[in-house]
Amino acid sequence: MNITIYDVAREANVSMATVSRVVNGNPNVKPATRKKVSEVIERLGYRPNAVARGLASKKTTTVGVIIPDISNIFFAELARGIEDIATMYKYNIILSNSDQNLDKELHLINTMLGKQVDGIVFMGGNITEELVQEFEKSPVPIVLAGSIEESERIPSVNIDYEQATYDVIINFINRGHSDVAIVLGPTHDPINSVKKLEGYKRALAEKGLPFKEDLVAEGDYTYDSGIEAFEKLLEAETKPTAIFSSSDEMALGLVHGALDRGFNVPEDFEVISSDNTKLSLMVRPQLTTIVQPLYDIGAVAMRLLTKYMNKEEVTDHIIVLPHRIEERSSTK
Repeated sequence: MNITIYDVAREANVSMATVSRVVNGNPNVKPATRKKVSEVIERLGYRPNAVARGLASKKTTTVGVIIPDISNIFFAELARGIEDIATMYKYNIILSNSDQNLDKELHLINTMLGKQVDGIVFMGGNITEELVQEFEKSPVPIVLAGSIEESERIPSVNIDYEQATYDVIINFINRGHSDVAIVLGPTHDPINSVKKLEGYKRALAEKGLPFKEDLVAEGDYTYDSGIEAFEKLLEAETKPTAIFSSSDEMALGLVHGALDRGFNVPEDFEVISSDNTKLSLMVRPQLTTIVQPLYDIGAVAMRLLTKYMNKEEVTDHIIVLPHRIEERSSTK
């Protein structure tokens, strides 16, 4: 049997409005009355109905979080930042996995809105125009985390992926490498096909080196696709001596693929990765990597969302956080 606010009011011999004030921490309740009501709430095991409270207040203090792959450590670290800031601002989280499937993404957005969430943090690879139109129609604010929307109509938090890639390639070239390969994530994702690839090309052009199509491989951020990418790069007309990977998991595949074929890292191939997740420290040699502040991307995205939800002033809806390169053992 569900205990209702009416049951508590009757048992404590007070009005339902008084019970509501106690539950919501309203100071306009006499200490003795507050104590009596709190004791009844505890004894009956009353739990406020969040949906009913949301209908009354127009707020459910619930935020929807949509991520592409809950098993990917990259998104897990982003989600941790989101969760911590949500807790700080007393919001609950509904977490859903979209598998980067457009139909599922659209379905999840509508499901979240049906659950009366106050806002949504969205992470996805390919932010299509159809998704953008759904975001713009949303009755609640939506913020992107670690996801690029090229028109910049939707608030977002990222690093400068083009500049980060440029920095890595320049780093390699300055070490004496003239044949530098790049392993991108899915090229339908503009972070890869636009930002990272352009950073790669810009660095080569600045140093007077030719762009070679066979030194570009595509993976899907997974370990196995890293191994497959290494095999593809071995078939290049000029074998690379340095490889930049778009994810730590693919970088592990590259390193192990090289070892399986009798090569050594960094003696035969230097490798730099791009996420600085825990995986970058768990492999040997440990990965030199771009330090993306993954936790901070999630945390800042959630804080930005709270500003929109609470009608606070927002001076910049596109936030770019700093990055740096952490030198470890996968480079000389």
